[in-house]
Amino acid sequence: MDRWDRQQFFARLASLDQDQLAKTLWTVYWKGTREMRQRIEAELDPETTRRRQAASAQTPDPEGTLDEVTEFVTLARAGAYMGGDRRVKPSERTRWRFEFRRLVKEAGTALADPDPGPGAEAMEHLLDLARETGRYDYFRSDDPIEAARIVVSDEVELLWARLRRHLDFQAFARRVAPQLLRWESGHGWTRSGFGRVAESERPLAAVLEPLLTASDSWVTFADRYLEALEGAAGSEAKVRQDAWNREHRRGERARDLALWHSMMLQHLLGGEGEDRMERLVASQAISGPKVLFIRARLALGRGEVAKARQMAGALIHKAPGQPEFLDLARELKVAPVDPSGS
Repeated sequence: MDRWDRQQFFARLASLDQDQLAKTLWTVYWKGTREMRQRIEAELDPETTRRRQAASAQTPDPEGTLDEVTEFVTLARAGAYMGGDRRVKPSERTRWRFEFRRLVKEAGTALADPDPGPGAEAMEHLLDLARETGRYDYFRSDDPIEAARIVVSDEVELLWARLRRHLDFQAFARRVAPQLLRWESGHGWTRSGFGRVAESERPLAAVLEPLLTASDSWVTFADRYLEALEGAAGSEAKVRQDAWNREHRRGERARDLALWHSMMLQHLLGGEGEDRMERLVASQAISGPKVLFIRARLALGRGEVAKARQMAGALIHKAPGQPEFLDLARELKVAPVDPSGS
């Protein structure tokens, strides 16, 4: 290799005085690579370097965490953890759950950074992936979220609480409303709905409600949520699919967000934001009995009893076993449907 040996190196150092040595070392330190600077620092101040390394081991670099998360999510979506992709070793494919859990933990830690941006982005990527595992086989597991021991609602709560402290409310609502639309799940995030993780899950509507502390915050958030709904409807209109699949997706979304829609009705009915409920029930992004139920409740809240009774009758005809539909029918004295059809 084209470099001095030890004897040659020290021979040249012998001709330099202390000031010249310090200048030379400073040039190498200042213009060198990051690794070079760290090695020089470790020689000159080993105790400070040791403490810094210990702190770094406990607090992952947010940008580094985001890079790791981005790679993990990209590989998972590409099917790399299912096999047939050399970017993920066979031993790594069997340990995906530990990697998933580690990255969620590190993203949560990164949220505590003065700049929570990288941590928030990393967590958002991971939660998108967690939601998708209910429909897609990214890993060799019958129930990925249960296997990884990730309580999605707890991680969402951590993210939203940090965003609420860091952002003004308008920015918070713009960021969180589309996330609520994407992530909420009426049956939870595990595939089976059973197990330790499923027992710890909460609806995201219940996570969000305590963060909307002022009456006008409900109106502001409702506006951003309706914009997200309109965006979803617009995106789906561009995708070619048959009517059954389109209607199924809208009905599924309405079921997932049923609790949130009921909360909106409770907080907006009779106030300045009541017209948002009209926009909600007219949205092309949701459909089915859950939307009709909100229509009936809205009509009842406005004193339109006859209209509400008609809707309640239609509800117990379409879905006679739904407790909330039956409760509404009893409240309005609508005769229940005879399951025998007689």
